[in-house]
Amino acid sequence: MGSGGAGHARGLYVRGSSPVHALPPHCKLVAVLCFVLAVVSTPREAVGAFAVYALLLAAVVRLARVPFRTWLGRLVIEVPFVAFAVLLPFVAEGPRVEWLGLSLSEPGLWGAWNVLAKGTLGVAASVLLAATTELRALLLGLQRLRLPPQLVQIASFMLRYGDLIADEMRRMRVARASRGFEARGVRHWGVLAKSAGALFIRSYERGERVHLAMLSRGYTGTVPVIDEVTATRAQWARTAVLPASALAVCLAGWLLR
Repeated sequence: MGSGGAGHARGLYVRGSSPVHALPPHCKLVAVLCFVLAVVSTPREAVGAFAVYALLLAAVVRLARVPFRTWLGRLVIEVPFVAFAVLLPFVAEGPRVEWLGLSLSEPGLWGAWNVLAKGTLGVAASVLLAATTELRALLLGLQRLRLPPQLVQIASFMLRYGDLIADEMRRMRVARASRGFEARGVRHWGVLAKSAGALFIRSYERGERVHLAMLSRGYTGTVPVIDEVTATRAQWARTAVLPASALAVCLAGWLLR
């Protein structure tokens, strides 16, 4: 697995030499998964627990020396979930409460809070993982965790050729613009639909050529692992601090509920 692919995701990674960057990728993957499980398992009524989770993540961000503005700015990816959560108090059934002249569902408010709090923390943890781990290292970490090789290869190829498809789209857009085309309404959707069809055919043909080239070089369905990723007990212990703290907060949330 080379490092030349997935250039479209280079912007996610923040180069650094912090202790978080130095941790093995499979350790960080397990830590983020356990952290998210602890967050999801926390009762929604334990409002203070979610504030503690946010503080834990902020501490890791500080340790990783990732700019807070960068970290917070990338949370906009969850905007669709926020829109869904905002609608819940209006469409959910159950007892109603009045707020600023609006009749809101009490279960809907709790549901919106549940989606926002847990979704935001999950996205924030994922963004932090992407900011401190290169994509190539993440794929090696998935291999180390014994994820099915086919899934790892699919993810690897997807990241590699996402840039190629994006470049093809850009060239097609430039070609349309050079011919005076500008999409301004429904009557131009036909041209865009034909462009999408042409993009699919070109991508499929390129995939066929790449597959044949790989077969001619001895590809048998598996990609050899060149870099073996290992972790020491000390690294596992350092990585376990975040999920262990989250588990303690989760248990406290249930006990103090």
